[in-house]
Amino acid sequence: MKIATWNVNGIRARQSELQDLLERERPDVVCLQEIKAALDQLPLWLADTEGYWSYWHGGKGYSGVGLLVRKDHCVESPGFLHPPFDFEQRIVTVRLPQATVASIYVPNGGKDFAAKIRFLEAMDAFAAELAAAGEPLVLCGDLNVTRTDMDVHPKERKPRATGQLPEERALLERIIGRGLVDVQRALHPDDAEMFTWWAPWRNMRQRNIGWRLDYVLASTALATRAQSCEVQREFGTSDHGPVIATFA
Repeated sequence: MKIATWNVNGIRARQSELQDLLERERPDVVCLQEIKAALDQLPLWLADTEGYWSYWHGGKGYSGVGLLVRKDHCVESPGFLHPPFDFEQRIVTVRLPQATVASIYVPNGGKDFAAKIRFLEAMDAFAAELAAAGEPLVLCGDLNVTRTDMDVHPKERKPRATGQLPEERALLERIIGRGLVDVQRALHPDDAEMFTWWAPWRNMRQRNIGWRLDYVLASTALATRAQSCEVQREFGTSDHGPVIATFA
């Protein structure tokens, strides 16, 4: 099973790039964030993506998430749901035979830090509920938190910057502690240049001066079958790179 997650920073601006990604990688599940579009704003091919069951959950010009499931991976249309804590079109889940997969766009927190904390706390309760029920889970997306200082380029480390605050990181660790594994970090424990977001100025992306904000967090049983989890820094024109995980 191959899972891709990507903050597209505007699906309409990135639609041809998404098509290229689907054709080249052929992921079984695609989690998208910050689509910034309502369903009636999507081109027809996106609204009904060939070969995929697709679900779009967004509004005009802000936030929004999407989930695509390959039809030859899931013969019948799966059920797409929103946990009760969803607001501003920030989370959608799908229950597959292997696991419940969620596409998540955590609030940045720069303007309303309390809302970000509430969202992370609700994510923790959601992960705990599924863990207690013994249900495998994969949380994918832009979580807007760097897990440790290793996940921020030294030139970008700022102790009081939103996204690097101890209280955010503690909540992320609590979520991971619900029987989840940070797949990319587990496969690359010593890689200090594994970033997924770069500020769109001063050639930050080309110089790889970035932050790791995008994750694939998988239940332990699934994570033990992870063969790869890579960020495609050079792909696309979003300020985030796609992260693609492959499981045996």
